[in-house]
Amino acid sequence: MTEQSLHNQLKEWYTGEDAAVEVTVDGYVVDVVRDGLLIEVQTGNFSAIKDKLRDLLGNHRVRLVHPVPRIKWIIRLDGDGAPVSRRRSPKRGRVEEVFSELVYIPEFCETPGFELEVVLVDAEEYLIDDGRGSWRRRRWSIHDRKLVDVVESYIFRDPKDYLDLLPEGLPQEFTARQLAKASRLQIRLAQKMVYCLRRMKVLEVSGKEGRSNLYSITR
Repeated sequence: MTEQSLHNQLKEWYTGEDAAVEVTVDGYVVDVVRDGLLIEVQTGNFSAIKDKLRDLLGNHRVRLVHPVPRIKWIIRLDGDGAPVSRRRSPKRGRVEEVFSELVYIPEFCETPGFELEVVLVDAEEYLIDDGRGSWRRRRWSIHDRKLVDVVESYIFRDPKDYLDLLPEGLPQEFTARQLAKASRLQIRLAQKMVYCLRRMKVLEVSGKEGRSNLYSITR
């Protein structure tokens, strides 16, 4: 699987006149360096970049950029790479999906100099009929992902910034299931969200409701 096109296109998006690309800093190649800020685009798993972030944050400001597809078109290619079909995915991406990756590095959100930018994008996903993909995709492999448009971005510089993602009308004390219902999120994603916010120390366990933890904003 490759996401090289999406990664490179986002890297170009953040490159301006005063920016340098593919710069070696403290032994690591950084995507973009701009005004003293190291910008690292990560389209995949955050655990893969954990050590790099930890080492760079020792001496630098670092912004981790992660794209979330708001609208995605799925393009199928035959074994020779020729287009077969194009359809729009019924799923619509949301900024909260970043918590599926943030569970690997929630402690970094408390580290001075760390920023996370979640970019909502419209994108194309190319699947190729090579027989080597997962059974869920009926053996089609992800061949590439390409950027169509940058729609919106959210920058988080402080753990408290993430509290803006809590929905209005949420009780002062709430369960992960109540958060899922109020936010219209899947329960597993809501659980990852409260886990991250607890690790950032902006949420705390304040009681129990049956077998479920009650959470409230840390005072």
